Formats: sequence, C-alpha cells, structure tokens
Amino acid sequence: MRKYSPWRVVLPVGIGTCLSLVGDSSLYAVLPTHTEAAGVAVASVGIILSVNRFIRLVLNGPIGVAYDRWPRRPLYVSALFIGAISTAIYGFTKGLWPLLVGRLMWGLAWSGIWVGGNAIILDISDDVSRGKWMGMYQFAFFLGAASGAILGGTLTDRFGFHPAMMVGAVLTLIGAFIALFFLPETYQKKGVPSEMETTSDQVNQGMSRSEKVDFASATAIFAVNRLVVPGILSATLGIYLLEQLGEQAQFLGRSWGVASLTGMGLGLATLTAMFMTLAVGWISDRVGDRWRSAAGGLLPGIIGFICLAVGAPVTILFGIPLIAMTSGSNQSMSTALIGDIGERKRQGRQLGLMFTVGDLMSAIGPPLAYGLLPLVGTGALYYMSAALFGSILLVLLERIIRK
Repeated sequence: MRKYSPWRVVLPVGIGTCLSLVGDSSLYAVLPTHTEAAGVAVASVGIILSVNRFIRLVLNGPIGVAYDRWPRRPLYVSALFIGAISTAIYGFTKGLWPLLVGRLMWGLAWSGIWVGGNAIILDISDDVSRGKWMGMYQFAFFLGAASGAILGGTLTDRFGFHPAMMVGAVLTLIGAFIALFFLPETYQKKGVPSEMETTSDQVNQGMSRSEKVDFASATAIFAVNRLVVPGILSATLGIYLLEQLGEQAQFLGRSWGVASLTGMGLGLATLTAMFMTLAVGWISDRVGDRWRSAAGGLLPGIIGFICLAVGAPVTILFGIPLIAMTSGSNQSMSTALIGDIGERKRQGRQLGLMFTVGDLMSAIGPPLAYGLLPLVGTGALYYMSAALFGSILLVLLERIIRK
C-alpha cells in the first residue's frame, strides 16, 4: 500500500462525516417541536429518533467485520451516498412510515460511516499520535452535529421543516463526492489473517484478561456518554427549554423561537465538544495516559448536568458547554483507547462492538426519557445523568489507583 500524509486521509474522511450529520442533527433539533409539519404524532417522536440506533445494533458487528476483511474506501463512500438518500426522504415525504424508512436507512449509513471512519483514522495513527488524529476526526464529527443543529433550527423557523431537511440531503451528497474523489485506500491486507488463519494463541494474546477489562472500561465510557448526551439530552432539550423559557424567549436583545434556541443550545454543546476533542487528544498524547485524561474529562459533565437541572437561564447557559466538554472527551478517549488496547487486525470488530453497545444506550435514551418525563420531570432526568457520569468516574479512579 502507498504511504500517504495523514492529512490526505483525515481531510476527506472528516469532511464526509461532518456533512453527513447535518440532516440527522437537524431532525433532533426540530422534530420534537414540529411534529405537525412532519406529519407525525408527538408520541412517535421517541421511536423515530431512536429506530436508526436500534437497527445499528445488528449492523455494527457485521460492518466491523467487513471493514477488517475488505478495502475500506468503497464501503465508506457507499455509506455516505446511502446517508444522502435517507436525508432526502425526510425532505420529500411526510408521515410516520416514510420517516421510519428514512431513519432505518440512516442507521445503515451511519454504521458504515462511523465504524469505517474511525477504522480509517486508526489505520494512519500510532501510539504517539493517536490522540491527535482521533481528536481531529472527532472534531469533524462534532462540527457536523453543531452545524446541523444550528442550520436546521434556523432554516426550520424561517422556511419550514421540509426545506431544512432538503438542505441537509444536498450537503451530505457533497460530502460523499468529496470522499469519492479524494479519499485514498488505507486498508492493509498483508498480515491480516482470516478467521480460519487466526490461531487461538493469537486471539488470547490479542485479548488478555487485563485487555478485556480495559476494553470493557473504554466501552462503558462510550456507552454512558451515548445514553445521557445524544440519548437523553438531545431528545429532551427542546421540551425543557419550552418548559423553562416558553415558546418565545428574549435573548441577546431579541425574541427567539424555541426551535432556534434548541438548535443554538445543541450547537453550542457540539461546538464546545469538538474543541475539547482536540485538547484532550493533544493532552493524552503528551502525558501518555489516556485513562487519567478520560477521568478528568468527566468532571465538567457532572457539574454541567447539575447546572442544567437547576433550570435557571444562567445555569442552563453554563451547564450546556460543561456537559459538552465531557461529551467530547468521552468520545475521543474511548475510541483512541481501542487503538491502544486492540490489535490492528481486530479493530474493526472491536469498534463495531463498542459502537453497538453505545447505540443500544442511545436507542434506549429517547424512549426512556419520554417515558420518565411524566413521572419525574426533565430536571430529575438531568440529575440522573450527572450520577451516571459520576459512576464512570469512580470506575476509572479505581482502575487508576489499582494500576
């Protein structure tokens, strides 16, 4: 395989992933408050926002195996084109069943995009640069999520639900063509044995008991992050702001609609998270201990969810970026840790397994949140989220002390 500058790989895969997220992030920001325009009932919002994650529970594993066995570029590019089609369905159709079909297609697309994109980044990184390049890729991920939330909320308030979704489809298609024309192949077949050629000793050596514990810890970081941030926070923030601030709120000297405020809130969170991925990646490479970096990154999220639960405008304003700091740290560190503890020939499968657990948590998040809302209220959900971050911090502190 030819040697490429890491930037030649990171830029097209980062741009493709970034633009693919615009439609999905827009839907999270505006669907809870624009159900009539989308032609769905409020009760079905949780299902629509989570069905793409449920299908990924059965897709991530096989797709991870596919990325271990076959060239990565065609798989990744194909997933981007499927993502563009799924987002176009949001824009050109109306009603529950078309939206469900679009979300199922997006689940297939995102499995290919996310497992493949991370595997590609691990291909071009090593132990002393993995934090940096993974941070760059996670930066692109959060940039796409932030742009989608802000753009989707603003366009929906101005032009309506369907035009906003159409813009997301066009941007995803542009990202697919950029990857098609500029992304080189990073897959190395040499030295990667098939399942029949892999001996039991190699398997045991690849996943010793301590490595299994490390893998479980990295997966727990990722899973809890997916449950409380994209699972609970993203699905409920619009309703929470509506409860606390009303349909129209005064901010920065003007009146804002709830969709715009939700988009701004989610956008602020993802913008903060994407810069945190760069910082924590750089720090973890320099200190040489990603576990300590991950533990430190959990503290802002604990404080942030408590601030958000208080419900005052000023605490909401401070709570959202603090949560985002932890979200960025968790996502970057958990994925980089797979590169630290896993053998290259199994990284696709290990990523697939970790993302499957994360997708299960994020799929549970919206229906769990909407089911608990009438019983405990949104503020209590955010206190629970702070407690979950705290439990992972205790697990990591125990591991650090034990080591």
